[in-house]
Amino acid sequence: MTRYGWVLTLALALPPALEAQDIGLAVGTQAPAVTVEDLDGKPVDLGRYIGKHPVMLEFWATWCPLCKALEPSLKAAHAKYGTAVKFVAVGVGVNETPASIKRHLAADPLPFPVLFDANGAAVRAYQAPTTSYIVVLDRAGKVVYTGAGAEQDIAAVLQRLLGD
Repeated sequence: MTRYGWVLTLALALPPALEAQDIGLAVGTQAPAVTVEDLDGKPVDLGRYIGKHPVMLEFWATWCPLCKALEPSLKAAHAKYGTAVKFVAVGVGVNETPASIKRHLAADPLPFPVLFDANGAAVRAYQAPTTSYIVVLDRAGKVVYTGAGAEQDIAAVLQRLLGD
């Protein structure tokens, strides 16, 4: 076997990395704790989720076609990993209100909490470059994955994180 054959064999034998897309927060960064709101305007500290169990955050909007395309994948990942991972959608405050989010969710519910980033604090803290931006945190609150777009395989990311 050639030297390259051994390298390929070794690479295929090793567990895959989480394959972050290198956008937003850097992998290994400690997740910031910021305050957003629930859809009734009450403050919610994202820090209450961090460092207790893995967390999957999606920066989301009702008008985002990539978010809509990613939704089936997120719902499937939540169905499989929702007891081990805290899923939270953070509604961005661009062309969005809590009322518009509530109307959207009444017709098309999500199986996990949706919060609202009224003043953009979470978008800035998590360096969200776009909607459909996903941040996955490990149990210690460190970023292990970031990505954006409809083609993300969140279930595979969570499977590798949890060692399933």
